[in-house]
Amino acid sequence: MSDRDMKQQQVLQALSALANATRLEIVRLLVPLGEEGLAAGRIAARLGLSASALSFHLSSLEQADLLTSQRISRQVFYRANHARLGNVISYLLNDCCAAHPQIRRCCTTAAASND
Repeated sequence: MSDRDMKQQQVLQALSALANATRLEIVRLLVPLGEEGLAAGRIAARLGLSASALSFHLSSLEQADLLTSQRISRQVFYRANHARLGNVISYLLNDCCAAHPQIRRCCTTAAASND
């Protein structure tokens, strides 16, 4: 398998993991927290999820390398993998969309309007 095919498969796995409202909410919650991350129990509480549902979603995001986890004492902390998320966005923008100027403008406009 070529490097390009491997990268495409990784991006497809990431997009598949993100194509779920709960998993997208988990990523949205964790991205701004940076390296601090959040304990699994706190994620569940904030999003109103049972432990088993949360575990299912976290596993999917970890398999797609969109999250990392670290056990500290009895708790498992989860962090967004910012580099991986950036790579997925970059792939879509640059590989799939060939850095099309109109699409780039939309991304810039969307970012500016969220400030």
